[in-house]
Amino acid sequence: MTKFAGRAAIVTGGAAGIGGATARLLAEQGASVLIADINLAAAEANAENIRGAGNVAEAIAADVASHDDIAAMVQSAVERWGRLDILVNNAYSPTYEADGDALSVSERAWDAGMATLVKAHFLATKYAVPHMRASGGGSIVNISSVHGLLMAPRKLIYEAGKSAVIGITKQMAIDFGPDGVRVNAICPGHIVTERQQERWDENPSGLRYFEDQYPLRRTGLPSDIANAVAFLCSDEASFITGHALVVDGGLTIQLQEDFSVRQVRYIQENPDTQLPY
Repeated sequence: MTKFAGRAAIVTGGAAGIGGATARLLAEQGASVLIADINLAAAEANAENIRGAGNVAEAIAADVASHDDIAAMVQSAVERWGRLDILVNNAYSPTYEADGDALSVSERAWDAGMATLVKAHFLATKYAVPHMRASGGGSIVNISSVHGLLMAPRKLIYEAGKSAVIGITKQMAIDFGPDGVRVNAICPGHIVTERQQERWDENPSGLRYFEDQYPLRRTGLPSDIANAVAFLCSDEASFITGHALVVDGGLTIQLQEDFSVRQVRYIQENPDTQLPY
């Protein structure tokens, strides 16, 4: 497929998981892809897989909490391919004490969380848009979450950050629409990445419990989100901007009263279930 032939893309957190699948799909569809990840060895491995399939990809070490790394990331893509058309802001590293409420979360944890969840998207866009303007337009996709729409207890940092991603997406869509730059967000449900699969291998009954919570009776795969990203970046989505696309297998459309009753029945019928939390 050559849907993105001649276009250059950056995928942050592109070594594995959602970012890894997105990098592979964009490359399969013709884009030259720069994989930016804090784990350079893993990023290089994914880039090598892409090149092995006959497509174009390079890797760069980037900590999205670092202003200098983000600036260098964008500059690297432009120097390699002379343009930038697609930016996927996906990277997120929960290396801080993320859980807690406003009483228990430390200021250090808050600042670290906002740096990767929100500030990184702002800075990457800041450096990317001038190059997109020069190419006549582009597409930015910010990865939010169903946690940006519905709140969970003691998840102040993550919920605030993912909510903010939806807000800045809408604002950026207004600001850069006249330049032909479209900005959208994706709100995934539970996606079984390579890291998550390790967790579920240790607790298969917990995964079955999660799957039963979805109207489609399955959780998501990285490819489900990659497909959505590719659509939003494509010409088929040329009239879509400022939108938060929910890709969650129907998780968030359920009436909570009925849903909670069904979950109680599930546990009664499956008493050996090991709950994931």
